[in-house]
Amino acid sequence: MLKRMFVAPDPGRARLRFAARAVLGIGLAVVVCGLAGHSLPGVVTGGLAALLALFTVTDATVRGQAVTTALLPVVGLPVLAAAAELHDDPLLRDLTFLAVVGAGVYARRFGPRGHSLGVFAFMTFFVAQFLHATPGRLPELSASVVLSVLSAAAVRFGVWCYERRLPPAAVPAPPGGTGLNRITTRQAVQATAGAAFALVAGQLVSGERWYWAVGATWWIFVNTTSRGETLVRGFRRVLGTVIGLALGFLVAVPVHGAPLPTAVLVAVCVFGIFYTAAVSYTWMMLCVTLLAESLYGLLGVLSPGLLALRLAETGVGALGAVLAVLFVLPVTTHAVTDAWIQRALRCVHACTAEAAARLAGTPDADPAPRVAELEQLLGRVRLSLAPLVHPLNPMRGRKRRARRVLALLDDCAREIRGLVAVAADPEASHDARLAAACWRVEAAVEALTGGAAEVPVAERPPVTEPALAHLHGIERALAELAAPLRGPSGSPLVGA
Repeated sequence: MLKRMFVAPDPGRARLRFAARAVLGIGLAVVVCGLAGHSLPGVVTGGLAALLALFTVTDATVRGQAVTTALLPVVGLPVLAAAAELHDDPLLRDLTFLAVVGAGVYARRFGPRGHSLGVFAFMTFFVAQFLHATPGRLPELSASVVLSVLSAAAVRFGVWCYERRLPPAAVPAPPGGTGLNRITTRQAVQATAGAAFALVAGQLVSGERWYWAVGATWWIFVNTTSRGETLVRGFRRVLGTVIGLALGFLVAVPVHGAPLPTAVLVAVCVFGIFYTAAVSYTWMMLCVTLLAESLYGLLGVLSPGLLALRLAETGVGALGAVLAVLFVLPVTTHAVTDAWIQRALRCVHACTAEAAARLAGTPDADPAPRVAELEQLLGRVRLSLAPLVHPLNPMRGRKRRARRVLALLDDCAREIRGLVAVAADPEASHDARLAAACWRVEAAVEALTGGAAEVPVAERPPVTEPALAHLHGIERALAELAAPLRGPSGSPLVGA
């Protein structure tokens, strides 16, 4: 886990900039709320709102990101008002919370914007429980949300708008369907059922911190699409929470809300959440747990007993998610995994074609956005194959094949990054053999996505031209992918 964290590729230092900008944006939001005279709960609300505004908005264009960011308070403030007004009516509060859970997951069908607004709505209701928001606090908390979203937007679209140079790829949507065959619909039902279990069981564990269990169920469902993905994500959430709680005893408990050390710890946790999110859910949950401990320290309620309670509630939430994906409209892994692999393979071809066009002198050819999209798609493939490569998976043959698929896709990505680096050199010259190599890559991708058992590739003599060398490397990796994808008897990598 440590090795993966520190050697994971970071093209264009995107993760580093993502994390650094988050610290700046959230820090500005906290300062603005403090200068506005808001209380500590108001400042905490503002900081969390800014975190969500910077973390969840993933539209493909800067304009789209700006529109989604502007819509966050439109969605969040009514939810915040409902949570505050229902504070003293547990039954209506709980039913409303479950409705927000279902609607938030269902909104994923509308793409990145729906996903962002759904997450913001859920977290607004969650934060209201976290801070025990009442109608009397509603004006201050609402003002904190608006000020913080504006502060985050000022950093994202003004001070540090690096997307103008490299537009990020949109978060890929899950494969489609209609009715209950649509994955987002099935998951909305699953998440609501799992959250209902977590809500009831969580209240039996603690009448005051029950919402932790609902939050654990919710975040296990975010960015997953199949039964296997959700199970592995639940395991990683519990693991990250356990490690984070252990570190909390060493770091957060001794600090216990002292302003300066807590501010430093919060900044480190925020950076860690944003930097690790794309490569390790366990590490991200470790940072989230430490952040929560720090906030409870600021609020003056942190104790070893509270940390033990958080672990228990996290376990309840994970159990709710597991029961839901196993018994409520289960989504099998095979179709989802195959769809992500096919999209990644087609993106490999798109990357090579764009790089070759750049080398050929096409002025508007830019492979960089395609590379960013490929990195996201490979992340989805890793998540989808996580159940197969997990150490506890007893199916050794499929585990070896899954690891081989991931290794070869990583080889493709590495060769593409090298090819793009060559294409970025203004002195790189076009070789007529590049077009032929790109055609072969396209043919290999078509063979793989069409279900061919083999992808023939001719032996080629060593070349000195860097671009051709990278293209030949992509060809070899694609040719070798056919065997692990189809298996010795043509069986699929992932069973139904």
